[in-house]
Amino acid sequence: MNFLRIALLQIAPCGSLEENLQKGIDCCKRAGGMGADIVLFPEMWSNGYRILDRPADQWKQDAIQTGSRFVNTFGELAKELRIAIGITLLEQYRDAPRNTFVLFDRFGRRKLTYAKVHTCDFGAERDLTPGEDFYVTTLDTARGEVKIGAMICYDREFPESARILMLKGAELILCPNACPMEINRLSQLRARAYENMLAIATCNYPETVPDCNGGSSVFDGVAYLPELSGSRDTCILQADGAEGIYLAALDLDQLREYRKSEVHGNAYRRPQKYGLLTDLKIEAPFLREDRRD
Repeated sequence: MNFLRIALLQIAPCGSLEENLQKGIDCCKRAGGMGADIVLFPEMWSNGYRILDRPADQWKQDAIQTGSRFVNTFGELAKELRIAIGITLLEQYRDAPRNTFVLFDRFGRRKLTYAKVHTCDFGAERDLTPGEDFYVTTLDTARGEVKIGAMICYDREFPESARILMLKGAELILCPNACPMEINRLSQLRARAYENMLAIATCNYPETVPDCNGGSSVFDGVAYLPELSGSRDTCILQADGAEGIYLAALDLDQLREYRKSEVHGNAYRRPQKYGLLTDLKIEAPFLREDRRD
């Protein structure tokens, strides 16, 4: 069996960028000692997603560049520990910051930079710049090459996010998060993994952080096995609310064999029938004054 070990850093932020940097370094080292191949942070770790309780002109000052010492340190650490690290930040970007994820491989190479496409425009995230696309990269791990995509928090609530990543070849989606992971949001992740026959790893903040409750999870997307008469639970890890490092072992061989024969994903789609999905018109009851294009 070929197990890819994913460490979810369900940890609480500190009071400053420098403290978050040091705590992040320490936790990555602990995860490396646990045998992790990939380490994933919760959403916007650089400032602990502290944009809800402060005016925008204040939290925008927390924005840092993707080439900053904070970000580059995790690239250097990935090379030192020989593990992939997915770090998150409030990115300094043009006229308004972005909610961004950067993935380094085990050689310290920057493999993916993704900015949250579905910003929560009904709240503080209206002051962010939305990302422009979804990306997939081939990550060289100690378990071999794995095709990785990313989405951030609210992205998971749109089936199109995971669908486009599947169509671009993703086997695993990494999903930093910062909100209560209750039954319906967990059900969304379960559905995205099931319908696309891929794995989704989500890292949330612990219950000690306001408006968060832990519940970090990994769904492997494999609903059926030949030796089972019915379906199986695709959840291979679900954390409780406590702060900690949670390690999941994803069976890559099992997932890949499953994707070769099962009926979901892109096997029987009818994209020629889906033209309405790209129609830009919005009608009642979905009209919202604060919606942005």
